[in-house]
Amino acid sequence: MCGIAGIVERAPVEPISEHRLRQMLGMIRHRGPDQFGIYLDGHAGLGNARLSIIDLSHGQQPIANEDQNLWIVFNGEVFNYLELRPELEARGHRFTTQSDTEVVLHAYEEFGPDCLHRFNGQFALAIWNRRTQELFLARDRLGVRPLFYAQVGEALIFGSEIKAILADRRVAAELDPVALDQVFTFWSPLSPRTAFRHVQELSPGHYLLAREGRLTVRRYWRMTFPAEAERPAPKPLPEYLDELRALLVDATRIRLRADVPVGAYLSGGLDSSATAAIIRRHTQSRLDTFSIAFSDPQFDESAFQRQMAKHLGTEHQVVFATHADIGHVFPELIWHTEVPILRTAPAPMFLLSKLVRTHGYKVVMTGEGADEFLAGYDIFKEAKVRRFWARQPDSAWRPLLLKRLYPDIARFSSTQGSFLAAFFREGLADVDSPYYSHAIRWKNTARARRFFSEALSEAASRELGGGGQWPALPPEFTQWGPLERSQFLEIEVFLSQYLLSSQGDRPAMAHAVEGRYPFLDIRVIDFCNQLPPNLKLRGLKEKYLLKRLGQELLPAGISARRKQPYRAPIHRSFFHDHTPDYVREMLSPKRITEAGLFKPAAVNQLVNRVESGAALGETDDMALAGILSSQLLYFRFVADFRLQDPLSERDDVKVCLGTINAATP
Repeated sequence: MCGIAGIVERAPVEPISEHRLRQMLGMIRHRGPDQFGIYLDGHAGLGNARLSIIDLSHGQQPIANEDQNLWIVFNGEVFNYLELRPELEARGHRFTTQSDTEVVLHAYEEFGPDCLHRFNGQFALAIWNRRTQELFLARDRLGVRPLFYAQVGEALIFGSEIKAILADRRVAAELDPVALDQVFTFWSPLSPRTAFRHVQELSPGHYLLAREGRLTVRRYWRMTFPAEAERPAPKPLPEYLDELRALLVDATRIRLRADVPVGAYLSGGLDSSATAAIIRRHTQSRLDTFSIAFSDPQFDESAFQRQMAKHLGTEHQVVFATHADIGHVFPELIWHTEVPILRTAPAPMFLLSKLVRTHGYKVVMTGEGADEFLAGYDIFKEAKVRRFWARQPDSAWRPLLLKRLYPDIARFSSTQGSFLAAFFREGLADVDSPYYSHAIRWKNTARARRFFSEALSEAASRELGGGGQWPALPPEFTQWGPLERSQFLEIEVFLSQYLLSSQGDRPAMAHAVEGRYPFLDIRVIDFCNQLPPNLKLRGLKEKYLLKRLGQELLPAGISARRKQPYRAPIHRSFFHDHTPDYVREMLSPKRITEAGLFKPAAVNQLVNRVESGAALGETDDMALAGILSSQLLYFRFVADFRLQDPLSERDDVKVCLGTINAATP
């Protein structure tokens, strides 16, 4: 796991300097503080900040092929590298390290961009061909690892984080109104947009070729499902169960490949518990586990975490997150997310990764992906109930099924039960809309845009041509079943753009901790996407097949418990007996006016409501987080962007020099 950065210029006024790469790497040294590497040849500069996990002694980057025409900097892991290496050796490739990075380089040399189809992993990479003067950038299928780029004239500047790109002062730091509009609707910008107007994300499942000042971006993978009318005949349940078990065991096994200890997160739920149980049952690896406990009982799952840790017999470490703790780390978190966020849930993950690193771990296994690919979220159940209700919209009992999804809301009073039905009735008949499953969530979140300033609203509307912007859909989307369509939207928009980024890579890598995700193994994904829908969502029972597997692995109190979505308190984290000074400053009319993103009076009214103790609905709670994080982003990156110290002579830096237009030796 690492951070990468670089510059490629077709006609540089002067050669790319080592100092420029040292400055870019200095901005992301938190991602890989163990070693650093730089390649320079006049037209290209590549940089790597390494978190040493595999081949600790010899895996320092950049790495070259045999004739030194290809050079790579790499972020992430290709877990099946041991299986790929013998084939490459048989084809004549020679290796100087035991790292997966060198396997990736030779696979590209042998197969070109098609090599990406052979990789089972999570990665972002850059390969420079010094002979053809071509740069190849690529990112894993789901975007577990980030990669951004900006084009200034004929220069291409790229990096694992936007701050590395902004270290090149030719790239202007300016917030994108359309991206903010998208954040306040979909929880994140829609790829390839970022929060910054002049910086783009290399989208998940894509690669980029840059040559002679021209960029070509191509998709090499897209998630797919069988057409509803062409689903294969179902097999007996035990066969599905055996296949899922075997896939998860192997997906977990290859993710334990490391020359450092590997720990595991325990949330107290099914997914992370199953992953940890597989490690304990099917491998000889030592296992330490890590969890978050909340001082707020509404969010705390520590009793289940302790139960699971006792069952596994692990050394278990817990970070205790109070309201004050979450509010305290929020500004530093936004420095790492580089995008506004509407939830505070990433903040405890930031604290957890710090705990992991403090205990000497660089790698942790987590359960992300199971809810998306095996239908664990309430949003899938909501869509199923609403489609059923829409067949008889005047039915009095069909909407009562919603109470089974949200018993805590429905039991308070008959009034709130009626509110639940009225809320989900909106757009009930629009069952042919491709966005049916998510339209209510997005419309509800978009209510927070009422805090936008007129200037921001007008700019976003102008750039969108006066209309909205919705996630792009593949041509075969309409042929899938309703559940698969819902899953696609959740994975493309929420998992890839928010969960794996703001709640995954960024808070973990802020402390140089790599998360690994067995449920995101490409073989597991392909298997889950071929499953009959009732093995994912049976009636209103989520993750049916995984729960059956969980009965073998876990205590009944864990395998059978209803999913509790991971969340964290919002307004109570910012306003309490010791409200942080930055909160009042960032939300003050003066600062709101300076940034120009929101209406000062509306924000002030929201703050007064919070401080008066008035009830705050979910939309306003999320709006508060979004406003505060947008303000922090503006003042940290736009109004007062400060360079961090470049790499110095004290750092372990490997510098490799190439020549321009070198011929093959």
